[in-house]
Amino acid sequence: MSREKSRKREHGDGPLFRSEIGLGFTGIKEYKSFSNHQDLGHREKDMTVKNRLIPITTVGAFAAVVVAMAVGTMTMAGQLPIPVPGQQGQQGQGGQGARGAGGAAAGAQGGRGGQRGAPAAPAEPVKQVAAPIPTAVEVMGPGAFYETFMDNHDDDKNIQIPAKDTYAKFNYEAREYFISGMTSNGMPYKTRIVIRKPKDNMKFNGMILAESMHTSGNPWVFHFTQVYAMTSGVIGLEILTTTPAGLAAANAERYKDLVVPGGASNDIIAQVGALMKSDHRDNPLAGLPVRRMILTGSSQSAGTATTYMSGAHTSQRLADMKPIYDGFMPTSNNGQVGVLDVPTIVVPTMRETNTGAGTTQKDNDKIRIYEFAGMAHIDSRVAGGYYPDPCKYPISRYPLGAEMAIALDKLFTWVDKGVAPPHADRFYIDFNPDNKPKLDSDKGSMFALDEYGNVKGGIRNTYVDVPVKSFHVPNEGAEPRIPNPSSFILARRTAGQDPDAQLCGLANYEIALTREQLRKLYKDPKDYQKRVAARYDELAKAGWALPAYRSMVLAEAAKVTF
Repeated sequence: MSREKSRKREHGDGPLFRSEIGLGFTGIKEYKSFSNHQDLGHREKDMTVKNRLIPITTVGAFAAVVVAMAVGTMTMAGQLPIPVPGQQGQQGQGGQGARGAGGAAAGAQGGRGGQRGAPAAPAEPVKQVAAPIPTAVEVMGPGAFYETFMDNHDDDKNIQIPAKDTYAKFNYEAREYFISGMTSNGMPYKTRIVIRKPKDNMKFNGMILAESMHTSGNPWVFHFTQVYAMTSGVIGLEILTTTPAGLAAANAERYKDLVVPGGASNDIIAQVGALMKSDHRDNPLAGLPVRRMILTGSSQSAGTATTYMSGAHTSQRLADMKPIYDGFMPTSNNGQVGVLDVPTIVVPTMRETNTGAGTTQKDNDKIRIYEFAGMAHIDSRVAGGYYPDPCKYPISRYPLGAEMAIALDKLFTWVDKGVAPPHADRFYIDFNPDNKPKLDSDKGSMFALDEYGNVKGGIRNTYVDVPVKSFHVPNEGAEPRIPNPSSFILARRTAGQDPDAQLCGLANYEIALTREQLRKLYKDPKDYQKRVAARYDELAKAGWALPAYRSMVLAEAAKVTF
């Protein structure tokens, strides 16, 4: 029997899963909608069945040399930087240091639309050196600390919550240090780091989440996963690797001496990481039981992380030649990553996939690709920059952080305990805009959607499996622009820039299900709430939901009426 006939016998003529990548890995079984399975007891509970892979195109063999991500860095930097009076446009990416730079041109990214990376020439052995330890000094003034952690939005109270109140809620603190050192090509630098940690050192769990500050001025992954990170005792390490002009514009007296040369990001990231794991007297974490440290990033800062992965990770090491970073998690990013000697979890979102710039890269012993159904490029539910709503369609209040934290938790477990996480289904793609609602069709949606408008496939959650809304990509800026935007947007409406359109283009939008659809799915609101709780517990048992977010999800379900 042919593969196609076998597929039709087993699964019917459903949508194609994705471009063929030549690997039948273990994945999450597609969770059936309530229209097909009204009784939870009859639904699929196992999340470890074989994936359904349909041949479309074959991605070329992945070169042994690490694949570059420089293109992704440029295409994903969609948010405007910290404002600098008299200056316009995007602040420059810090770029890579001289060491290990050979990996950066090794090949092109492999997109979901069948793009093929050019095979790289055989690489010469990489010379490994111990990263120098920079100096560090805590900064207490003059003037105010420039807080990059974006205000949170509280839906219940419809207020913005400043960073200091978020820290207080979790008994955390933010401490700033200036780091001084020398790049590998002899250029001096002076930058800053921000350490967000439990006030009580005994609450530190040994895990560090490091990321380059996004040029827009936010440690996005720590912000996304703040509930998980600050309830479990993770330390957030934010590293400035780009121009400090925005900081100096905000407080010249405090930041005027900061200097970040072009091409210094790899050296800075390596040296700061080496400092955190050292017994150097300047180590801000001296005496704390650091067990593992990962490097992450979102969008532009994910590009910084993948540039580091493709070069300095291999060439710059600790004194014992062990890796400085124990794992990597680039998120909201394009294309492929190289296979390294430490684990990597990549988290592309619906935006990257819908533009054809996602990835068809295969999982292997060191890599997992996790795509979460409903996830946008950015967390418009929590990020204060989205309030008041500046977008044409209602911004998505999908809990991106609750899903992103799953990937982070699995990576920490992988690097700390050696427990490799499961494989997972990717988004289902049918490449057919004509079989979708008009708005999705007009936007050229590539996703296979269920009857309620949510994407099929991917890692599942209660918001798409027990739906009261559907989540779509991308949103657009309102026309005309709203007159009372957030301070984040207002500060960037200069020199012809359109931060409204940029920020909205990174967000998803949501469409509420009709009363008729809700009554078809559920007997009444109590039935809906019961189903949400049951599904969340199923997902948690299978490892695809975290206890830290259960009360939030159930409380939100309790507000639904119809």
